Amino acid sequence: MAQWTQMKQLIPYLATQILNELYSPSFPMDVRCYLANWIEEQRWEDFEPEKVDQEPQALTLLDQIISCLQNLAGQNPNVVERMRLQRISRNMNMFRSQPFQLVLTVRDVLRKERELLSQAVSVNRAFSSACQHTPPTRDVDLLVLKVLEIQDCRQQIHQLQEELNWERQNYESMQGENYQRHVTKLQTNIKQHEYNGQVIAKKRVQLLQEAVSSLEKCQSRLINRIKAWRWEQHQATIGHPFDDNLSPLQTWCEQLLGVNGKLRQEVMLAGEPIPELQERLGRLLQTLIQSSLMVDKQPPQVIKTQSKFSTTVRYLLGEKVAPGKPVLFKAQIITEAQARNLGQLGSLPSENVGELINNTAILEHNTSGKSTCATFRNMSIKKIKRADRKGSESVTEEKFALFFTTEISITGCDIPYKIQMISVPVVVIVHGSQDNNALATIIWDCAFSEPERIPFLVPERVPWKQMCRTLNSKFMSEVGTQRCLDNYNQHFLAQKIFDKPDIAGDYSNMLVSWAQFNKEVLPGRPFTFWQWFDGVIELTKKHLKSYWSDGLIFGFIGKQHLHLILKDRPNGTFLLRFSDSEIGGITIAYVAPSENGGQKIQNIQPSTKRDLEIRSLGDRIQDIDFITHVYPDLPKNDVFRKYYTVRPHRTTIPLSMPCESESLTHMCVRTHTHHIYFSVLFLFSYFVRTFWSSPHTHTHTHTHTHTHTHTHTHTHKQTSQGLHHSLLGTRGMEPVHHHSTLSLRKYLVSQCDKLYRAGKTHLLDTLVQSDLQLVHSY
Repeated sequence: MAQWTQMKQLIPYLATQILNELYSPSFPMDVRCYLANWIEEQRWEDFEPEKVDQEPQALTLLDQIISCLQNLAGQNPNVVERMRLQRISRNMNMFRSQPFQLVLTVRDVLRKERELLSQAVSVNRAFSSACQHTPPTRDVDLLVLKVLEIQDCRQQIHQLQEELNWERQNYESMQGENYQRHVTKLQTNIKQHEYNGQVIAKKRVQLLQEAVSSLEKCQSRLINRIKAWRWEQHQATIGHPFDDNLSPLQTWCEQLLGVNGKLRQEVMLAGEPIPELQERLGRLLQTLIQSSLMVDKQPPQVIKTQSKFSTTVRYLLGEKVAPGKPVLFKAQIITEAQARNLGQLGSLPSENVGELINNTAILEHNTSGKSTCATFRNMSIKKIKRADRKGSESVTEEKFALFFTTEISITGCDIPYKIQMISVPVVVIVHGSQDNNALATIIWDCAFSEPERIPFLVPERVPWKQMCRTLNSKFMSEVGTQRCLDNYNQHFLAQKIFDKPDIAGDYSNMLVSWAQFNKEVLPGRPFTFWQWFDGVIELTKKHLKSYWSDGLIFGFIGKQHLHLILKDRPNGTFLLRFSDSEIGGITIAYVAPSENGGQKIQNIQPSTKRDLEIRSLGDRIQDIDFITHVYPDLPKNDVFRKYYTVRPHRTTIPLSMPCESESLTHMCVRTHTHHIYFSVLFLFSYFVRTFWSSPHTHTHTHTHTHTHTHTHTHTHKQTSQGLHHSLLGTRGMEPVHHHSTLSLRKYLVSQCDKLYRAGKTHLLDTLVQSDLQLVHSY
């Protein structure tokens, strides 16, 4: 089990694609985890494909695996895990016709694991070696020791000079024959002191040069780490892990500033000026002072004009700022072209492209947090000037940035320094409807830009494997789940974005363009790939997180694949999939009996965010009696029980609008009385769908609450008016003035919602009964 113990530590750092290739559906990670000890005790390497006589041994191993999984399932108190283990044990029977395939699969998995562990050990060894010799703390410690050694040399030189001056004074006072012997000794001492002084002075210069070189290397590593922090902060937008703690970098900056100051002092105290060292230390100081400015809290990357937002810059050398005049930071918005022209330190954009409100902030020191920050509160963009766009480029593809500047004085430095920094790219919008497309621009920029790029260049096309990693990372981070998109999900997403339903094999190196991502609408749909995918994220985050994390939602799946896996399942088998026909919908696909005695795959109308706010997914599933088992064969009440709510009263009414060939009676299911208003929506939808389509008339007898009976002839317009009257007869409802299907549906939901919120559920019962009578009369 030692190998699996190491693998568990490595798995969180492996890409999803690697894990999916390593643990295939035929030998999932569950088997590797649950049977880790037993698997590593077997002699898989002894099996060779050409040795036919080993087949009985392979079959024995297969039986042992199945038996172990069944035993584990029986002992597992968790219903979902128990069902999963039982399903896996049944799936393992596929190897009975080819038991050799099983042993070769396990053998290859173990080999690949060892290869991954070996690579990880090599990388870790190289990293550990580098850290062992040159970690930041050790670098700084060595620099401090060098500075102390230089100071010691200076003190030795000073002491030698004093002794030399004393010897020379004695030498001048001891001239004459009586003092010849003492004079000779003094001459020898003087020459020795002069020589020692020269040696120490030479050593001191050499130590200064070594110290400056070491400082350059150490500061270079610091600058690289600062750049890495900024890059990780940028990547966090798409869900990459990010440690925002700046304290270690602040300590590092302060230490190097101290070393630089001491070395500059030692160079000045040298007997002769050393211009070359002075210049190098000056450049290092300027770079350090400039690089210590960080955008600690980035502004929103999609900013709506006239809307308030905040951002914070932090100065890592804040404790070294000279006291006196407050440091005032100023922010302005710049275009992509202006950002490219900021190469020269201190250069400012010549043109003002936007008007910022509350765009100044004072640098303040927080003693408790040991941080020095300038926070721009209640900032807003009053207006923005757009650049000329190329071709079909939209305003949501134009990138800007916030540009922060100030002048700062550092204790121990003679001159003030101008420092500046830009934020991550932002997109400026004027209406909330542009938010989704603007976010797509930001996602593409964060995912596919290079660390050392020219602002803000990104490739026009990227390999699907990069896109897939981005979608998976964004989905997991936004939803807040540890469950990733599996191979089936990724395969369907590839089919969707490339518009190739029959795509198979390796598609990881196929190129995805920005246009395919969020410029061109999907075939037959009014929305882009990103708009559709983002809708699924929002729906899952707000209403389906637990269902997804528990593995109860299949997710992204094409209709061909759907029919393939459900075609042999018994009636009532269903799975939950994200709708591919509308944004932010989840639908139930299930096996139903067909008219000719066979089977057919049906899809219930997708439930959207609005629907799930009215009634949860778990309760909807409970309400539908003709769906009984979650694919492949898990009883729905076992796996969904924890999502059911307690219901004090039940009544039978339609829950969902039927699909093409489904009868109204078949869709009648039970729901809460206090959720009746949701069912009225779909009852009316079915009514309009069935009876509104043609202008012919119907004659029926309608019995009113009065004692007499009337016979009426209605057109469909009159039918809608009949519903109108039934609504008016229910106190608390407002009149409806439009007769389109959409208007009436929206009207029903809004009015019933008012009754529900007012606690008038008895009126909802009356409303349903009147509408049911109206429909049955036809």
